[in-house]
Amino acid sequence: MCAVAVPTTTTTTMTPLFSPPKVASPLYKSYSLNYSSPSPSYSSLPRSVSCPPSASSLPDVDTVLKRKRPARIDVPTIVPSIGFGFGTFETPEVMEEEGEGYSVYCKRGRRRSAMEDRFSATVGIQGDSRQAFFGIFDGHGGAQVAEIAAKRMSENVIDQVTRRTESELEEAIKDGYLATDREVSEEGVSGGACSATALIRNGHLAVSNVGDCRAVLSRKGKAEALTSDHRACREDERNRIEKSGGYVDCCRGAWRVQGTLAVSRAIGDKHLKQWVISEPETRVVKIEDDCDYLILASDGLWDKITNQEAVDVVEAACGVEIMENKKPNPLLMSACKQLAALSASRGSVDDTTVMIIKLNCLHLN
Repeated sequence: MCAVAVPTTTTTTMTPLFSPPKVASPLYKSYSLNYSSPSPSYSSLPRSVSCPPSASSLPDVDTVLKRKRPARIDVPTIVPSIGFGFGTFETPEVMEEEGEGYSVYCKRGRRRSAMEDRFSATVGIQGDSRQAFFGIFDGHGGAQVAEIAAKRMSENVIDQVTRRTESELEEAIKDGYLATDREVSEEGVSGGACSATALIRNGHLAVSNVGDCRAVLSRKGKAEALTSDHRACREDERNRIEKSGGYVDCCRGAWRVQGTLAVSRAIGDKHLKQWVISEPETRVVKIEDDCDYLILASDGLWDKITNQEAVDVVEAACGVEIMENKKPNPLLMSACKQLAALSASRGSVDDTTVMIIKLNCLHLN
């Protein structure tokens, strides 16, 4: 069973931010329509005139006003697709899904006009309940790259893994990531996407990431980060970029590659590909009895919530007993929503995706 997030999962119609102005289009805001020109006064007359002239000697007031008004223009009607905030249009506000052993919740951030996060879940690969693949994809510069990655990453990684031996697992995942990046490039789309993925295979968990999406494992209530964020401020990443002829600079309050992108690895970002690579870092751990669940989340969550706080929220919302039940349970989805809400309450305005995967209940170990 394979599930891929699409924008039509849940849609809402956005309410206009404010009522459309009478001069409808901001494309024409450079025009100054001055309809309040004053009538001529005595002070504007030549100094040699010592007394008010007769009414017949003054120019007609209507003539003066007409001469000062610009020619009438035809203002076009509002076109919502321009994206200036006028009118209404449909956009995914929230996406959510519950499956065997996992729940995922995506919520659009306040600073986005459209959701740029996507996710995918594949359980029972090739009919084997011990194999599954999960991924979250945080788009930047649009949602196109995240959507392509959500549709193609699982297939590419699984294809590479089935061709290799267990000792070549990390190399196979890397090749799956690189293949996905090539497909994005061939599509010719702009923008990029960070990602965090989890491959469960034969009792082992292989977690990979590019960018600042993160994977956190709960071992009996104790948080353990399995990934390290690829940010431009990371010393080893900065050294790699500088050795390849690029630079990292502080711009708009954050360290950025070539002064533009705050992450040093991502899918896409073709114009920065010399420095922003799509090669993931992968960590493989054996699924032990103390491995309860895995949290995959975008930086919309991790920028405001610590790893241990996230685990504590899940523990409080679900309890231990739910982690031992493989059937979908609304409490697991509730934990995802609580984490997203907590991040927003602390000031996050970014898209936020939270996926919780129960590890010891899917017959995967």
